[in-house]
Amino acid sequence: MSNSKYFREALNLLPGGVNSPVRAFKAVEGDPIVLVKGRGCRVWDADGREYIDFLASWGPLILGHAHPKVVKAVKEATERGLSFGLTNPHEVTLARLVVEMVPSVEKVRFVNSGTEATMSAVRLARGVTGRKYVVKFDGCYHGHYDSLLVSAGSGVATFAIPGTPGIPEEIASLTLVLPYNDPDSVEEVFSKYGEEIACVIVEPVAGNMGVVPPEKGFLEILRRITKKYGALLIFDEVITGFRLSKGGAQELYGIEPDITCLGKVLGGGMPVGAYGGRREIMEKVAPEGPVYQAGTLSGNPLAMVAGSETLKELRDKEPYSDLEAKTKRLAEEVSSLLKEKGLPHTVNRVGSMMTVFFTEQKVKDFATAKGSDTKLFGRFFKVLLDKGVLIPPSQFEAWFVSTAHEDSDIGEALERIREALRNL
Repeated sequence: MSNSKYFREALNLLPGGVNSPVRAFKAVEGDPIVLVKGRGCRVWDADGREYIDFLASWGPLILGHAHPKVVKAVKEATERGLSFGLTNPHEVTLARLVVEMVPSVEKVRFVNSGTEATMSAVRLARGVTGRKYVVKFDGCYHGHYDSLLVSAGSGVATFAIPGTPGIPEEIASLTLVLPYNDPDSVEEVFSKYGEEIACVIVEPVAGNMGVVPPEKGFLEILRRITKKYGALLIFDEVITGFRLSKGGAQELYGIEPDITCLGKVLGGGMPVGAYGGRREIMEKVAPEGPVYQAGTLSGNPLAMVAGSETLKELRDKEPYSDLEAKTKRLAEEVSSLLKEKGLPHTVNRVGSMMTVFFTEQKVKDFATAKGSDTKLFGRFFKVLLDKGVLIPPSQFEAWFVSTAHEDSDIGEALERIREALRNL
């Protein structure tokens, strides 16, 4: 069955034909593709077309598609049983790796998605502090949990308004939304509500408004002010965890949060999330403590072994300098090609994450990211896709490079991008 036939049938069966909105390609005004196979840094669609993949399943596949060690471990686990609903040894193995690799985590609880991780972390922060307000930053996405799927009102440090129908204003009003990379707004909101703020949740490197790194001192002030007022600092490292370094962004920038949310790379391509932190905080989680959270399939053995094999490979081989070099080359040469074409743009990159923004303005927060020419991005996406280069179908997402991208693959991708730009 072709891409178009699959999608026509999907439209009759799934809302919008998809199980996650961005897959519908509406942001790029194109027709979605249906992927049927992935190997290394390449994927194939239902029409048999091959693509060099910089989507990487939105980040989890840091080792590339169908890594032999991961596939072997999952096959072996499958033969022993798909799920038990009780503790299995692989949960302990993966937990040991997380505690070993992430600087701030002494205990960890596994869940099934990044959204579950952030939702549970916020509940835990409220339970530990006895407070109700949550501070988040405009453009930072923390899953579709009601308290976090909100947008900012007018002015600095205002109460949030619902970001989608279905979220009552009473719930949204418990979230305070600030501009990312704006320390003055952080000082202001704590001066007004500090004794009532349970936590600050932040992507230490934003990846959901496109890649936006923290400016110097921004994470430091979050750490300082939360300690001063007795609030908890939550790092949402669902994207950055194990991708920017063995210990994620917190290791890269030398800032330890109170609670860390993990996902994506953690599961090696399988559905998984986690939240963890200092022992005295995590011991407030049931059954040790009063803050309830549960999940029938949490700690699923297939997800645990996929994650364990992925983290072992990253721990033992430490591929981060090589990933950095490859991504730096990709970013710089894509920028050179766009300059040759006379297209205004800026490229943000941290480690093996990058975004091409179609604006000449420095992108440091969601307001500047939204200044990008999304129509031009849509055209850029389509000419790349036509030449067999797959990037995220949204201006406000990250490209990812994996260990499966050899130098020759990067070179081939750049040549395809050069050819694609002739048609832009």
